[in-house]
Amino acid sequence: MIHHSTQLGGYPITMRLPRSKHRRTAAAWAVLLPHFLGVLYVTFLPMLQVLASSFQSAAGGMWVGIRNYQTVLHNPAFQLALSNTIRFTLVCIPLLLVISLGLAIALQSIVPAGRSFTTAFLMPMAVPAASVVLVWKVLFHNNGLINGLLQSLGGDGVNWMESDAAFWMLVISYIWKNLGYTMILWVAGLTTISPNIYEAAQVDGASSWQIFRYVTLPNLRPTAYTITVLSLLNSFKVFREAWLVAGDYPHESMYLLQHLYNNWFRDLEYDKISAASVMTSAVVFLLIGFLRRAWDREV
Repeated sequence: MIHHSTQLGGYPITMRLPRSKHRRTAAAWAVLLPHFLGVLYVTFLPMLQVLASSFQSAAGGMWVGIRNYQTVLHNPAFQLALSNTIRFTLVCIPLLLVISLGLAIALQSIVPAGRSFTTAFLMPMAVPAASVVLVWKVLFHNNGLINGLLQSLGGDGVNWMESDAAFWMLVISYIWKNLGYTMILWVAGLTTISPNIYEAAQVDGASSWQIFRYVTLPNLRPTAYTITVLSLLNSFKVFREAWLVAGDYPHESMYLLQHLYNNWFRDLEYDKISAASVMTSAVVFLLIGFLRRAWDREV
């Protein structure tokens, strides 16, 4: 700031004059430039390196064009992992959004939101992955609690992690871990809707379903977009539990892209990892852009 002295009634007064636009711009750049350079070095340069590696051989770094992409697309393990990942996403995200929204609406009407209330629903995200895996093994092991209960009722035990049921165990784990967090996001979106809108709809004779369809859902569109994107990104984090339970090569129903990347990294097949990562990132980016465009459309 520039200080200017003057006198009023015989008393000296110091006035602060605003900085010039040039000085404010220089100060802003002085603050932002180190952060921008840090993001460039930590994020964008590695991304460019991965993009370049996707067109090079793992040994020697020779230029091979799109051969790596062709190899990945024709790889049976990649096809299996991709189909399982798509199936997992298409099953988990709609289930998570619908269940969490229903619980958020129900809980908002009967329970006042508070710090202890929100903390309780965030606990699953704070539980370490190793603890979750221990619970999995206690419940779904061949000699676990569930098989023991089935056998006590006269049934046969099920090898949960070596059958198609393994996929649904993964789905349950994802929903359990993200349900509370997603529910809190829905509650935050519901609190932004003015009660006057609901009162006006009730005065007009709208039913509960009509209020939900024409009042609640349209006003939750920005929140729904954010929650969908976060849920999509969080779906890639379920690999930790799956890997700790079943290792590098689980049952084929739960063999995800993360398993494939981990195995290729162990075998130093960086060219395949780079090509698959570029394709996956491009698909996720396009999907997020499509969701953004769909949510921006008028109802």
